[in-house]
Amino acid sequence: MAGDRVAPAERGSSAIADRVVAKIAAQAAKEALNGVPEGGKAPTAMVTVRHGSARVRIGLELDYPADIGAQCGEVRGQVAERVKALAGMDVPEVEVRVERLYSVHSRQANRGGIR
Repeated sequence: MAGDRVAPAERGSSAIADRVVAKIAAQAAKEALNGVPEGGKAPTAMVTVRHGSARVRIGLELDYPADIGAQCGEVRGQVAERVKALAGMDVPEVEVRVERLYSVHSRQANRGGIR
């Protein structure tokens, strides 16, 4: 009987792997920072997904001097927004870890400019 069929949206399930959500989060962090510091590495993310929500840890390298707190806040907001929009998951927690700062002096030292 045609009237007894279950609508496609009501059957089955979808699962998004943690690594996929981590990739979304890392890209969102990069977008929030407008790229990567010269000589720096792209943001990394570790994600734990449970019951439709994602807890995210982001590792960053930032330019210095800068407002580190404001940049971390931008990253948190962008990551939560993009994960919600693209994966449909709530993000109750985004932990941001600044792993390295890049200044003019560190760039020159990496190029051999300061001895």
